Amino acid sequence: MEPMIETDIEIPAPTQSLLPDLSEKEEVMLRAKTAKLLSELTDNPIVVAQQHRDDAKALLRNEGSIQSVLPKYPNETIAYLAGLVTEYDRMVVNDLAELKLFVVNKLIEESHGKNPKDRITALRALGDIDGIDAFKKRTEITVNEKSTQDIEKELMQKLDNLTIDITPKPKCLPKQN
Repeated sequence: MEPMIETDIEIPAPTQSLLPDLSEKEEVMLRAKTAKLLSELTDNPIVVAQQHRDDAKALLRNEGSIQSVLPKYPNETIAYLAGLVTEYDRMVVNDLAELKLFVVNKLIEESHGKNPKDRITALRALGDIDGIDAFKKRTEITVNEKSTQDIEKELMQKLDNLTIDITPKPKCLPKQN
């Protein structure tokens, strides 16, 4: 027996003010856990279609707050969004060394975009990454080890070459008769 659940009923203002303030991530995770629980209780699996994936990715790329628009999306989109948030969070927060992996993954995604300018920019950035170094300019420095005596000898030769003879030369005067 399933209880009848009415939709589109707003929570009264006094009750809503008693709810804790949640971060975007906390709210997404809470909604996803609730959707999963409802799915398990009703024995109705969550099937995520391509449209749900695209919507979740768009939400993740959204610059502003997503909390106000979350209620508009179905459980499938929220579940997929929670997976993305968890994956990106794990990649970025757990280890700064993995931040490079996150950036590389995002650049690879961008390199498959529709806009040729964005693709070239992403590929250029990928080529500049340490380890790939497709566009890195190298400067080679050769180090010659010499003894102190050899260095002194070379310096003295260079100083001798720089020395200017400043002794005055006698002027040629015209003969006087």
